[in-house]
Amino acid sequence: MELLPTVWFVAIAALWTGYLLLEGFDLGVGMHMLVSARGESQRRLMLNTIGPVWDGNEVWLITAGAATFAAFPLWYASLFSGLYLPLVFVLLGLIFRAVSIEYRGKGSTDRWRRMCDLGLGVGSFVAAFGIGAALGITTTGLPIDANGDRVGGPLAWLSVPAVLGGLAVVGFCLVHAAAFLALKTDGPVRRRSGRFVGGWGILALLPIVGWVLLVQANNANPWSLALVAVAVLAVGYGWVNAHRENEGRGFLGLAVFLIAGVASIFSAVYPVVLPSTIDPAFDLTISNAASGEYTLGVMTWVTAFGLPLVFVYQGWTYWVFRRRLSEQHIPDAHPVVSAAGR
Repeated sequence: MELLPTVWFVAIAALWTGYLLLEGFDLGVGMHMLVSARGESQRRLMLNTIGPVWDGNEVWLITAGAATFAAFPLWYASLFSGLYLPLVFVLLGLIFRAVSIEYRGKGSTDRWRRMCDLGLGVGSFVAAFGIGAALGITTTGLPIDANGDRVGGPLAWLSVPAVLGGLAVVGFCLVHAAAFLALKTDGPVRRRSGRFVGGWGILALLPIVGWVLLVQANNANPWSLALVAVAVLAVGYGWVNAHRENEGRGFLGLAVFLIAGVASIFSAVYPVVLPSTIDPAFDLTISNAASGEYTLGVMTWVTAFGLPLVFVYQGWTYWVFRRRLSEQHIPDAHPVVSAAGR
């Protein structure tokens, strides 16, 4: 076993898990603002639950991409060039989402707020679906040749596993966000979100279950199957506690479900980082896609000092903003007056 490539394979899997775990409820809240909110005060309440943390959570996406580029440049080149079109839409979705969050309160008309809500909801959906499709492909395969180049046109990536991965992340984001809103709010939003987890949660999680089972059917091993069992127990624990209105344990159950589920996928495909659907001989693995030992060694030392600081900072942020919010905590909206208009 190659130690440093394996360490960085695990690290990248952990970074993607952290992104889905933290940014997952951010993206889901954006979608819920379109489908679940009742009135302006509830939309503002939902937005305020993620206001202090959403931009920090996006750092996990940047770090996961940068780590892939540095540790496994051939994996990065094949995946990102093969998925150029969907990743452009992911980028646009993230841009529209960020602009909508930042500028929603800068206008005073209902039309302005509706446009921002639409940008936030659609941008969150597009980003979640595109990232899920990318992760689905990197664990099931892309038509790449011996040089790691994509074979086929710009839609060669569009396959059943890609759609399944996209729907898996969208479904998880919706359920995870509902559990988060039930944990972070009080009043009608809390009750409605709790009912969503208990009523629609299992149905919305079916795509991610299908993704896990698809990967296990092709690459199962004892470790990955054990992690699948943990994921099943965790989602059952979360669902039962959601019905009992124990929001903290319900949220914890979903978090463990995601961690164990993603870990089962990556442990099943190891040591392959990007399978080829043309010929298994063209698979990219931790051996033929990794950077040199010196590069990986330097990255390991830098990460060993830098990553704990990220954990401490984000943990402190969530601790500071740990209180529940209700519509009573949201002040009345007021128009923004420019300096030129004074």
